[in-house]
Amino acid sequence: MTRTLFGTDGIRGKTNVHPMTSMTTMLVGQAAALHFKRGSHRHRVVIGKDTRLSGYMLENALTSGFLSCGMDVILVGPVPTPGVAMLTTSLRADFGVMISASHNPYEDNGIKFFGPDGYKLSDAIELEIEARMETDMAPELAKSADLGRARRLDDAIGRYTEFVKRTFPKGMTLDGLKIVIDCANGAAYKVAPEVLWELGAEIITIGVEPNGKNINDGCGSTATEAMQQAVLKHKADIGIALDGDADRVLISDEKGQLVDGDQLMGMIAADRHRQGLLTGGAVVATVMSNMGLEKFLKGEGLGLTRTQVGDRYVVDEMRKSGCNVGGEQSGHIVLSEYSTTGDGLVAALQVLAVLVQSDKPASAICRQFDPFPQLLQNIRFSGVSPMDSDEVKKATVAAEQRLQGSGRLLIRKSGTEPLIRVMAEAEDEALVKDVVGELADLIEQVVQKS
Repeated sequence: MTRTLFGTDGIRGKTNVHPMTSMTTMLVGQAAALHFKRGSHRHRVVIGKDTRLSGYMLENALTSGFLSCGMDVILVGPVPTPGVAMLTTSLRADFGVMISASHNPYEDNGIKFFGPDGYKLSDAIELEIEARMETDMAPELAKSADLGRARRLDDAIGRYTEFVKRTFPKGMTLDGLKIVIDCANGAAYKVAPEVLWELGAEIITIGVEPNGKNINDGCGSTATEAMQQAVLKHKADIGIALDGDADRVLISDEKGQLVDGDQLMGMIAADRHRQGLLTGGAVVATVMSNMGLEKFLKGEGLGLTRTQVGDRYVVDEMRKSGCNVGGEQSGHIVLSEYSTTGDGLVAALQVLAVLVQSDKPASAICRQFDPFPQLLQNIRFSGVSPMDSDEVKKATVAAEQRLQGSGRLLIRKSGTEPLIRVMAEAEDEALVKDVVGELADLIEQVVQKS
């Protein structure tokens, strides 16, 4: 049996279309509750969400499913995804749930689960939850007297704020720094500006007026132009852009130049290595990370371990290898001494700590290496995946042969959207453009034929 609901980062889709309907969401809640109900203690689950309009509907559907199984619900409202992971462990909950579609537009939404240890669920557990949904769960539901209760945790933001501030070096402040912070009108719209201000920074805010429909809309880590322009306009020292659920971050230096996750991982890892704080002798990243990062780390005497796309796969490898720095080019940065998942705000504070200690401008410390020319093109499809086409398979083999020895090719189906992603990188930029352009055109033709 293969997973049909869960993708690379939980369940995700368009609201009110399967699987993101109230009915399916309630069933997911029941199946998850029954999976995690073990022992005779009073069970509890933490539910957080971002600022999407559909969050109200899905929150109620999940709550109904959990309560029907005799599980108490702790509602924490809009809070970053890593905040849910932290609260799950600190409240000794049996598991946690984040309602979010991360960087997707407001029309989409999703469900991410965390186990009692604060880590995202394994493929095997997700498969068990899906399998349970195919069974008759009625006999396992709670009796009338054993139904769960729901309550709101009013100080959830305060708890997470203090947790994040404790990750910043003791005795250090952000006094004298002017920072642009873009919260994507998402889950961190309250906590991120508050943390930076309390640490001493002068802040300019973007994306802090959510209305249920403007999350990630022209702002945040997937649309950084506003943040970059604000850095230049206000002559800020640095800019920070989070995504809708604040588990990823991108940076702008004082010149308005964008810094991606690869550069941030390189900077944080090199700084920790010099301080003797890096563990595992390597950084864990995905197949999407630039070959320039690999070359840079090698020069620092460090390795790069690659995983499939998805920060939970990065975390799994970090736990196996003992590495404490990992992440994705997109800005998921995982620092295992602080968090069990990607945390955009915590990662930003580590960058700011290096900035303060170096007494240099962001442009001098954030760009650690020259990336290899890399091109990514997305092709939207519906129905059968074009990856199954013989034409595409043959063209892929031919493209890989063209890049052999000088670069690499990656073609994959997105785990969060109906997209085929074609990525190539090599030192020869013209070759990269040719390879990606030809493959993307062919895949587009196959999609149109189907």
